[in-house]
Amino acid sequence: MSDQDGNKRPPRGAASARLNELLELTEAKGGLSIGESLEAMGPTGIAFIILFLAIPALTPIPGPFGMVFGTALALVSLQIVAGSRRVWLPAIIRKHQLSPAVLDLVVRHAMPMIARVERVVRAGRLEILTGPTVQTLLGVPICLLAVVIALPIPFGNILPVVSLVVLAVALMERDGLVTLIGLLLASASIVATAALLVVLASAVPTS
Repeated sequence: MSDQDGNKRPPRGAASARLNELLELTEAKGGLSIGESLEAMGPTGIAFIILFLAIPALTPIPGPFGMVFGTALALVSLQIVAGSRRVWLPAIIRKHQLSPAVLDLVVRHAMPMIARVERVVRAGRLEILTGPTVQTLLGVPICLLAVVIALPIPFGNILPVVSLVVLAVALMERDGLVTLIGLLLASASIVATAALLVVLASAVPTS
């Protein structure tokens, strides 16, 4: 399928398909690092990288997953703002290992949400919101959401990750309307987190 400019569009369900491919590869190799996972997927585009780095923060896995993946996502978002189409991550993040069991847990938790978004996307709607300029501008809210994910706030990852999943799938499927919905969700996430931080700060006793 191609758009009016002759650019190929990914088939609907591209996000689910790529995640399943990554899971199969991880199982075959007995585990992959974050860097190896991104390299194995080839030229998947920034949208898939956003999705890949966001969904682990949604999974109830012990350990600093939110901090690790939130930090990685923040670095990627800054590169998006700078207009880069090649992603650089520091070695400490690139070498972070993902076992087949962990990746399977991540994909199983995220897939129902991704599938729901994929059912409503329609390629070609509001195409002005799917181009490279908008993708660059999206780096700003993505960076803010990444910071929220990295913060140790109980249950504070859910809405930011949902927002990122919606944005990433919308960009992969080139649906500007769903991209707009993702931006609205992102705004709500940022405002809600800011309000929560104000409440928590006011509850801390001062000496």
